[in-house]
Amino acid sequence: MSWSSGKDAAYALYKLQQAKEYHIHGLFCTLDKGQKRISMHGIHESLLDAQAKSLNLPLEKLYFPKHLSMDEYGALMKEALLQLKNQDIHGFAFGDILLEDIKTYREEQLATVKMDAVFPLWKENTKELAREMIDSGLKAIVVAINRKVLNDSFVGREFNKSFLNDLPDDVDPCGENGEFHTFVYDGPNFQYPIAFERGEVVERSYASDSETEESWDTSFLFQELFLK
Repeated sequence: MSWSSGKDAAYALYKLQQAKEYHIHGLFCTLDKGQKRISMHGIHESLLDAQAKSLNLPLEKLYFPKHLSMDEYGALMKEALLQLKNQDIHGFAFGDILLEDIKTYREEQLATVKMDAVFPLWKENTKELAREMIDSGLKAIVVAINRKVLNDSFVGREFNKSFLNDLPDDVDPCGENGEFHTFVYDGPNFQYPIAFERGEVVERSYASDSETEESWDTSFLFQELFLK
């Protein structure tokens, strides 16, 4: 299972476990080599380890250096996939819901090593899916928000029905366009909740000044979490 620490991956895993169509070998996660964190979620690997332990699944980690080109990324991923294939793993599951370009990219990358791509949540209605996740007992905290589309009050909130009701109309209820990211600390497939404490709220900005690409800048707020 391609693991992000967030609700989509966690619920996709749960759906696969419920269906019992696949044998789940474990979780696979990529992290920043220097900070030992998931880049877009800001989650430290100690929290990932705690999730894997509560889910009773092995966790395979791949560390990426900074300033990685797409070719370098592809080469490192292919090497990791081949190593996993040698362990008799034949496919990867993802929590993607709507983004066709990401789905196509994943399928193409896996095809190079003759592995299958599985998308348990694909094309589900995100409004209904978000509420389904909550009703299942999944519990998550919003650990990152895109400040272009959400105000600062949304970071650090519980992912619950009150949160969904407060979202602006143009924000996807599952954050499928990168509006927000979550950390799951409990759920129907967790043996016990992850004990964590909150740290600071920090801002990180990302910008492009390339003359050959459309310029953009995006500011994210991150809720720091620490394992108790």
